[in-house]
Amino acid sequence: MGVLFILSIIISFFVTIRLFLYRTTLIFRLKKWGHWIEDQIHVHQYLKVPELNENNQENIFYRKVYTYLNSLSSLEDSDFTNLISGTKTNSVVLCIDEDQVIHDTFLGARVSWTNKVGKTKAFVLKLKKIDKRRILHSYIQHIYRAVEDIEVRFKELKLYINTGTQDNNNNIIFRWGSVRLSHPATIDTLAIDPDLKKKVKSDLDSFLKSKQYYNKLGRVWKRSYLLYGPSGTGKSSFIAAMAKLLNYDVYDIDLTKVVDNSDLKQLLLQIGTRSLIVVEDLDRFVNQSRSSTAVSLSGILNFMDGILNSCCLSEKVMVFTMNSKEKIDPAVLRPGRIDVHIYFPLCNFDSFKTLANNCLGIKDHKLFPQVEEILLTGATMSPAEMSELMISNRGSPGRALKLVITALQINGESRLSSSAIRLHHNGVLATEDTSPVAETSNVYVMDSNCSVPVVKEFQKLYGLLRLKSSKNIGPSDQFSGSMDRSR
Repeated sequence: MGVLFILSIIISFFVTIRLFLYRTTLIFRLKKWGHWIEDQIHVHQYLKVPELNENNQENIFYRKVYTYLNSLSSLEDSDFTNLISGTKTNSVVLCIDEDQVIHDTFLGARVSWTNKVGKTKAFVLKLKKIDKRRILHSYIQHIYRAVEDIEVRFKELKLYINTGTQDNNNNIIFRWGSVRLSHPATIDTLAIDPDLKKKVKSDLDSFLKSKQYYNKLGRVWKRSYLLYGPSGTGKSSFIAAMAKLLNYDVYDIDLTKVVDNSDLKQLLLQIGTRSLIVVEDLDRFVNQSRSSTAVSLSGILNFMDGILNSCCLSEKVMVFTMNSKEKIDPAVLRPGRIDVHIYFPLCNFDSFKTLANNCLGIKDHKLFPQVEEILLTGATMSPAEMSELMISNRGSPGRALKLVITALQINGESRLSSSAIRLHHNGVLATEDTSPVAETSNVYVMDSNCSVPVVKEFQKLYGLLRLKSSKNIGPSDQFSGSMDRSR
């Protein structure tokens, strides 16, 4: 009997402990009663956050509170809430319901929010009057910071394109139309110099963290990039990769759809923060603006760094693209308007290896040395052309590489035959290619005062000689051919 009595006491003890620890019973009830008693003792103040302001316009803080409350873990602990479809496929998220009360704590103070829904929607904040002065301002700032972090992590990037529509008075109204930015490119997948990737990442990361520094200098918190080089070298993909890295929306301005300088300013006023502003083929518009009655050169210059920028360009990145900057007015490229210059060359061996890895899934192949040798001769092609050959023949990497080799050989022969080779008076072999050295290799300017020196490609001349020797063309034949043409 004594043993049974002891066992019953032990069992009763564990049942009692379990009862107290079980969340849905006594402990949970005691906490609720404790909070109720506390609420009866203290004087509370109620602060209303309406959906609309006094002008019947959206109250931005209401949207911030809505996002913040839906992110709280206490929403999961509520007696009831809503389950709605998320932005991703087959995803479900929690959403606050009508008249639902959500509890939160901040700096040791307990507050609650009630979702009031009637003729007008509003959130009502309840807090102790003795805590108001101590926490209210800091709590509001905490909400803004938390929502900003949420928006960055879950933001769906968009591509905005300027459009013009006519109102009832036949006046053109300029607006931004948007689509989801679904470009798959990332900085890591781009076929550009690895060292350049690191520098771009570092530069953008430094920009994102430099708000206080720019404010201290009294400068607008913006960064301007110039991407230049032949078509098909990856400038557009680079822009999409930048947007993903920054988590910025892209505003692609089509200057052909802008009537004049004033309309260009109106478009600038409508661009939100954390945006990447793109103007493609800037060289074409700059050259046309001298004779065009639409957007003038001064309008483009003011768009790049005018007084309006101090109001509209905070926390923005501007990107301009062009094929060549040889004939561009230096005023367009001066420090302050363009901070970073990046040249996009035709394929070299490093970019070829990146494309082969991305398109064919191979990091090495027995044909790689042959590709490298041909590229050293000066033969090349754009990354877009090379990747298309690989993608079309991705089922057979060997066949894809052979086609790339054939295309490079054809391009090399065409390049050699089209070059006007002549003999200088001192007997040095040269071509009529007078493009700046900067146009044959990557150029990266970290800021207005510091540029990375450009390395000359001496292999180019060596490659031309190698290609000629492989064709069994003797020097005397080459020079005599040149003399015949001169006749």
